[in-house]
Amino acid sequence: MAVYGEKKHWWLRNKKIVDKYMKEARNLIASQDPNDVKSALNLVESALSVSPRYELALELKARSLLYLRRFKDVADMLHDYIPSLKLAGEDSGIGSSELSSTHSSRESVKLLSDLPGHGDSSFKCFSVSDLKKKVMAGLSKHCDEQGQWRYLVLGQACCHLGLMEDAMVLLQTGKRLATAAFRRQSICWSDDSFILFSSADGGSSPPSSVVVSSASQPRSLTESESVAHVLSHIKLLLRRRAAALAALDAGLYSESIRHFSKILDSRRGAPQGFLAQCFMHRASAYRSAGRIAESIADCNKTLALDPSCLQALETRAALLESVRCFPDSLHDLEHLKLLYNSILRDRKLPGPVWKRHNVRYREIPGKLCVLTSKIQQLKLRIANGEIGNVDYYALMGIRRDCSRSELDRAYLLLNLKHKPERSMSFIDRFELTDDEEELDSVKDRARMSTLLLYRLIQKGYSVVTSNIATEQAAEKQRKAAVTEAHRSNNIETPIRAANSNNNTTNVVKGVFCRDLTVVGSLIARAGFNQPIPVKYEALSC
Repeated sequence: MAVYGEKKHWWLRNKKIVDKYMKEARNLIASQDPNDVKSALNLVESALSVSPRYELALELKARSLLYLRRFKDVADMLHDYIPSLKLAGEDSGIGSSELSSTHSSRESVKLLSDLPGHGDSSFKCFSVSDLKKKVMAGLSKHCDEQGQWRYLVLGQACCHLGLMEDAMVLLQTGKRLATAAFRRQSICWSDDSFILFSSADGGSSPPSSVVVSSASQPRSLTESESVAHVLSHIKLLLRRRAAALAALDAGLYSESIRHFSKILDSRRGAPQGFLAQCFMHRASAYRSAGRIAESIADCNKTLALDPSCLQALETRAALLESVRCFPDSLHDLEHLKLLYNSILRDRKLPGPVWKRHNVRYREIPGKLCVLTSKIQQLKLRIANGEIGNVDYYALMGIRRDCSRSELDRAYLLLNLKHKPERSMSFIDRFELTDDEEELDSVKDRARMSTLLLYRLIQKGYSVVTSNIATEQAAEKQRKAAVTEAHRSNNIETPIRAANSNNNTTNVVKGVFCRDLTVVGSLIARAGFNQPIPVKYEALSC
């Protein structure tokens, strides 16, 4: 009995400690000061160290991280609830050890149950309706055990991380669950309870639970309104991206570029990860349209936002190789090779587990072999001296026989668009999810890549200008030679005409006849081809 009393006292003591931490954390969070929220987060983590499964402490921790804009920490904390995580894990081919370690936690959620027909390993895309069904199927089993706040908090975090489809599914699910909970609670408040409290207290005050609900109602309405605004913005971005991708698949590259530019140049900010994907898609559209400089610029912006983007490195290397800029292309391929080797060493794709990639893990060894052979070929071409023969015409998007005005127009547009001073402007419109140090590194990467492209454009303008000047000088010399030849021909022609006139004058001299036919036959018989003045006289009969 003494031992039991000791255990009971120990349990009560821990409960009091947790309650004390939670009360202080609530008071600090209510002030909405970032420093106080950080202190409250430390208190919540202390409470979780005592009671790791305390639901209220988990909710306060997630909401504090969301308030501090630590969206990656929220996603890492609640990654089991991301609907597309299982599909992303199957596509990336994570190692068996990682899958076995996370298998138990994911099976407890059951948000993505295996469906017939989806067992194909090549299945990569997914629909929002399927995700909704899977999420709702998991909620119907675990609605009572697990809090509904997870879906609203994680949905907002996924939106800021660029996981738009997951964010839309989670936020819509959270709204449905909140509406259903409110309806169930309103049904429990019968008219009898209100009459009972009115007659007993002599007033019209509702029960304490109703007072608490009414007091917390403005906060829930504010959250619901913010969720509604986020959902509308997500749907707008997804519609525009779907239209741009459809135009890109149909070969309407200018239309696709226009739709992507609406997303990227919008006044309202968009998540960093989502915009990195849009930059990459627009780079593909620019490449298909033959606008090499714009495509390289979008690849630079993608790599500034996401340095481990494999598709951006591969695309930029191919673009630089197409204009015969082999040293820069080799540099990108070497960087890509290092990333492939790190992936094979770590047995996982770069980034957190919830990050999406356009390549699967099992494709990396084959890509590495192809990349190694391409690097060897480029090194051989550089060793043979194929360095300075850069195709600046293709880089600037002009014809081989372009005029000076066309060159100046193309250079002016590229110069205004890719100046290093304007390379930071696209970052100000984005919702960056990282701290100030990461923001400075993003700006440094964007500045360096833009400076390299700008110098390449400047050199291309000088080279093409000298080529046009050389062609114009050669054209002038050719025209001068032709003019000189025409002059010599014009001088020799009157001399020959004068000699022929002297020869034919003796033939026609002294001929007088009224009949012009006889005169014409005499002239033709003499072979005279020059015009002669004819005098007509009227004679009387």
